[in-house]
Amino acid sequence: MTKSKRTRIVLAFIGIITAFFVLVNGCASLKSSKKDSESSTKEQKEKGTHPLYCDFGDVLVPAELKVVEELTFVLETSGFIAGVNAYKGRVKVDSLIKFFKSSMAKDNWRILGSFKSSPLSIILFQKENRSCMIKIIEGFFNTRVEIWVAPRVNEVESELLK
Repeated sequence: MTKSKRTRIVLAFIGIITAFFVLVNGCASLKSSKKDSESSTKEQKEKGTHPLYCDFGDVLVPAELKVVEELTFVLETSGFIAGVNAYKGRVKVDSLIKFFKSSMAKDNWRILGSFKSSPLSIILFQKENRSCMIKIIEGFFNTRVEIWVAPRVNEVESELLK
């Protein structure tokens, strides 16, 4: 056997051994990532991807939306809480409109009206002492939601006159 032939056989053997280890490690990582995926899905089911109430206490927000801190501000006094909570996520506008109309009604908000267009939709709600405007702005990659809550004008006047 010549030296070059022997070198080829050794290199082929090393290549086969390397491929075997890569294959074994690849399959092992696939199994662990599948287990990780299953456990995270199980955790999500246990924790739930349930909607959560935003800072205003009675406005429910879908779990798929994440807070946009730089667009969020809240003013809280002893008499009222007001401001805007901003969110974004990959959620369809129609499903957001249905969600807010349904959940706000359950929390005793009365719908005053709505405006639906692309890229902007607005829904107006009112309670005995507060008003809420929900702006839904459709983007290319995300949908942004702004929830504006403020006391009604007569409530502010009564607070100022105290």
